[in-house]
Amino acid sequence: MTHHGPYEVWAPRPETLSLSVGDQVVEMAKGPGDWWTPTGPVPDPAQGVDYGYLIDGDDTPRPDPRSRRQPGGVHQRSRTYDPGAFAWTDDSWTGRQLAGSVIYELHLGTFTPEGTLDAALGRLDHLRSIGVDFVELLPVNAFNGIHNWGYDGVAWFAVQEEYGGPEAYQRFVDGCHAAGIGVIQDVVYNHLGPSGNYLPLFGPYLKDGRNTWGDLLNLDAEGSSQVRRYIRDNVRMWLEDYHVDGLRLDAVHALVDSSRPHLLAQLATDVAALSAHQRRPLTLIAESDLNDPVMVTPKEAGGYGLDAQWSDDFHHALHVALTGETQGYYADFAPLQALAKVCERGFFHDGTWSSFRDRPHGVPIDRATTPTWRLVVCSQNHDQIGNRAQGDRLTAHLDDDQLACAALLTLAGPFTPMLFQGEEWGASTPFQFFTSHPEEELGRATAEGRIAEFAEHGWDPAAVPDPQDPESFRRSKLDWSEVEGERGRRLLAIYRELAALRRRLPDLTDPRFTHVECTADSDGLFTMQRGDTLVAVNFGSSPAELSLDPGTGDLLFTTPSAATYQGGVLWLPRHAGAVIHG
Repeated sequence: MTHHGPYEVWAPRPETLSLSVGDQVVEMAKGPGDWWTPTGPVPDPAQGVDYGYLIDGDDTPRPDPRSRRQPGGVHQRSRTYDPGAFAWTDDSWTGRQLAGSVIYELHLGTFTPEGTLDAALGRLDHLRSIGVDFVELLPVNAFNGIHNWGYDGVAWFAVQEEYGGPEAYQRFVDGCHAAGIGVIQDVVYNHLGPSGNYLPLFGPYLKDGRNTWGDLLNLDAEGSSQVRRYIRDNVRMWLEDYHVDGLRLDAVHALVDSSRPHLLAQLATDVAALSAHQRRPLTLIAESDLNDPVMVTPKEAGGYGLDAQWSDDFHHALHVALTGETQGYYADFAPLQALAKVCERGFFHDGTWSSFRDRPHGVPIDRATTPTWRLVVCSQNHDQIGNRAQGDRLTAHLDDDQLACAALLTLAGPFTPMLFQGEEWGASTPFQFFTSHPEEELGRATAEGRIAEFAEHGWDPAAVPDPQDPESFRRSKLDWSEVEGERGRRLLAIYRELAALRRRLPDLTDPRFTHVECTADSDGLFTMQRGDTLVAVNFGSSPAELSLDPGTGDLLFTTPSAATYQGGVLWLPRHAGAVIHG
């Protein structure tokens, strides 16, 4: 991270700049590279000082672009925080590699009743019991309001106060490492939130143009070198000051960058160097809808060199196989053969025609050289649930056998599995889209935009929850008492059994695409051979039989509707799955 003195700030745009600290105003002078420095005595930042900047004579203090704390909200003064003062206990932590690991995605505000980092620490034993290697936190940087998915953040260096602030974040990571769990932080570099973004007052952080969520970041126009440095320093902050083990980079397809190297390649180089220095794995995962393996192709082979990327195609193919939904982007995934292709080749759309996009989409993966773990997959996640009109989970539509089959194919499939909070017990609580914009006009526009978006897709506008309604947030909180219910106990046992199976069978973490062979028939019988291990799922509504070589293999796992295997014949009830090894 580039280190500047206390209260220094990059601000090429103002003519004058002053530092406001309490009742004191300290003049600042512009130095090399448009960095401003106080010209008089300033308080010791180690004491937790509230401060802001007065720009061109304006008497309203503006927060620091690199603020570490915003105790009064994103419109108020910043507060200094010294991350080096925390007493870490993770000296023996050597990290976790992504290969072979299981990720658990959670939203801090809804994961526990309290909605805090400290409360989440109390659930680590539960996560360990289902084989979780990494927790992936939805964005925690400061946003306007008191609850939000996190993608409206504007203070990228500050941890939202409602979650506990920066020291609680350090306690959380330290506690995770003590439990043998790594931490992946979801970060958003493709846009800033709609309220509290004061960066343009200081410098050219934005450029002309917009993506789906907001104004474009200036990654390649005049002044972009410091904007890129801002992002690169933020990456280093999470990995150095907070001991985070990896970052999930939100919607990298929305990063518009004509520079060479591309920002993503530059971040990969930075993180690889830091990983070598710290002597522990540090992971970068891209969320990309481009279906382009350039993201994870090593730089030596002309790629960006990131460690992994999401593959939504797996989710779509599995979702259609389980639910039969074929509207919108699900249409192309209707044949069960789509799931077979995804498991064998990583992407379904690898240059094929996408009816949803009305054009060819994707690039094939080189299966001979690319390890399967570079693709992160799931049966549910915050987007795929929350971007449904009512935020309904698979739980609302599937029986226990089908939910167990979803877990089986996600955890026994060839890719890096990611679970979404509560799926392991079949949580009935939805995960709805929620906001808490204090500005009435912005809140109304958000709600109306949400309703209009779903009306275009044929949803009843009356069925779309108001994101600004506090109940949309409260409804989305997990109900941990469900763990002790009949469904909860049954499904949790399935997840724990699959976690143990992943540890026991090397075939289930084998990274070779060439060791994956799938079949899918018109009656709904799906098989996936991984070395000596066979995963079979009957998606059909009638029982199915599969003939194998007699006398080979042991039945190691079945979903709640128990399969049987005898004399080379595997019998699967409707909506049931099994694992045979040998």
